[in-house]
Order: sequence, then structure tokens, then C-alpha cells
Amino acid sequence: MNILVTGAAGFIGFHLCKKLLSCGYNVIGIDNINDYYSVQLKKDRLSILLKEKNFKFVYQNLSEKKSLEVIFSQECITHVINLAAQAGVRYSLKNPESYISSNIVGFYNILECCRNYPVNHLLFASSSSVYGLNTAQPYSPHNNANHPVSLYAATKCSNELMAHAYSHLFNIPSTGLRFFTVYGPWGRPDMALHLFTNSIVNNKPINIFNSGNMNRDFTYIDDIVEVIFRLINLPPNSQKNWDTSIADPATSSAPWRIVNVGNDKPIKLSEFIKILEDTIGKKAIKNYLPMQQGDVISTWADISDLEKLILFKPKTSLQDGMKIFWNWYKNYYTI
Repeated sequence: MNILVTGAAGFIGFHLCKKLLSCGYNVIGIDNINDYYSVQLKKDRLSILLKEKNFKFVYQNLSEKKSLEVIFSQECITHVINLAAQAGVRYSLKNPESYISSNIVGFYNILECCRNYPVNHLLFASSSSVYGLNTAQPYSPHNNANHPVSLYAATKCSNELMAHAYSHLFNIPSTGLRFFTVYGPWGRPDMALHLFTNSIVNNKPINIFNSGNMNRDFTYIDDIVEVIFRLINLPPNSQKNWDTSIADPATSSAPWRIVNVGNDKPIKLSEFIKILEDTIGKKAIKNYLPMQQGDVISTWADISDLEKLILFKPKTSLQDGMKIFWNWYKNYYTI
């Protein structure tokens, strides 16, 4: 198996590559090492991967189609895990163009390569943000997600639809992964856990939107990686008896599926902060702000389909996950 992982220097991509390499798979990692957040953090992740003999790294922007086709033509790729994307809901309000280039054009190029160089399974990152204005919880992939409230979410909805069209037309087995608030060591500095920890350590206030009255389904990185790993060799099959009059949004007559990848245990933001304060042993300076444009009040993953499919569900508690993150943080930043 030759597995292509895009976004290999990113948070999820780095941890997934480590898992795949430890199991003996050949991994081709792609990343453009952009400066959306710390380039040094990305390089430090990558330096660990480059020590593995069965890892090959390509500095590549997915929007460059011809260069991407060269990789597919030379590497005999059997599986693709597309994790590269311009991330961040709030940043999409400031720099929308980068989301079109990375998330739409880049993903189109991946689909075209999978069309012209057929693979056994394409797995791609979607997001819980696609649920948007939907308030029916827990979020089920069998419910429609047609009302995104940020451009970032809209690009992820588009990815799901694009993958379905290519799956239907060209028989590309595809699985969309709706991730729910991933956290852990080596995590993104723009995410709440990293931001809050930085502020608490440096005696700066943390910004708490909607007075902390928000719920999030925080999911530990090792659980995310285990889910992806178990799905790699479980490509979806065409469902011959798929009911077109109902048109279930999570399945299809094409070899395509959508799954939630979350913890199924939402927690209030104020409780999240309390656990972090207890973990660090220091109180936060709190700055309460109104609801941020593009945000949603609550996320909660229904993972019943996922559990049946892979016989596994995320199990790491927030307390345990935070302790591991805090130990990594102290070591990495020499606290």
C-alpha cells in the first residue's frame, strides 16, 4: 500500500502519518507549509516524519494540478487521505480567497487525479461546521446539512458534493470525515486549547465568546487517527437498493459515504476552561465577548454509524487528553 496523505505537516496529518509509518505502510506526504500558523511548528512535525525510511515528502500546493499529476503518475498510489485545507472559521471572514484556492480548487485537483489514476479508497476531511443552522442534536449524517454559516463550512459542504459526483461518475470509493473539534499534542495554535493555554501561561486574558455558553464535542487526536486508520481498508460499496425517494444524505447508490468523527460527549466551554485551569494549576483571566459571526452554539456528534462500521468509538476523556497536551506543551515550549 502506497498512501498519499495531503496536509502531512498539519496537526491530524502528522499524527496519522506517524501511525501509518509505524505499521509499515509507505507514505507520500504533501504539504505547502503555509504561514496560516507557525511554520516552525509544521517543520518540527515534519522533521520527525522525515526520520522514517518509508516516508517521502513533497513540498506541493494542491492548486498546482500538473505537479500533482506527476506525483500520482510516479508513485503508484493506492489510497488517498486528503487532510490539506485552509482551516479556520473566523479566518474565512478575513481571507476568503485562500479557502477557494485550497479547499475547492485543490480538492478538485485531487479528485481529477483519483479519476485518472484510480485508487482503492479516497478519504477526505470534512467538518462538523457543515451542520450550520441545523439545531437537531446530536448531529446525524443522515440529516441534511444545507445551511452553512461560514465560507469555510461551505467549502466543506462543496467537497462532499464534489466527491459524490466523482464517485457516481467515475466509481471512486470515497469517505467524507466530519471531524469534531480535534485537540491534543502538536495541535494547531489557533484552536481554543492552544490559545487558552498560551494566554494563561503568559498572564493574558482569554476571549470567551457568548459568555462561555457554548458546547463542543472535543475529540482527542489519537482517537481521530484510530478512526481513520480503521476506515482505510473499508471503502464504501455502491448501495444497489438505495432509496432515491428518501435520498439519505450519508449514503448513496455510488460508492460514497459520510461519517461523523467525534467524541459523542459535548462539554460546555466554561467547563472546558475549568478543566484546563485545573490541569495547568492556574486561573485564567477571562474576557467575555458576544457570539462570533460564523460560530454555532453547540456541536454534538452522532457516531452510531461509525461505531457499527469499525467497532470502535473515541474513548479519551477530556481530562486525560488535556494532561497529555499540557505535558507536550511544557516540553515543546520549555515551560
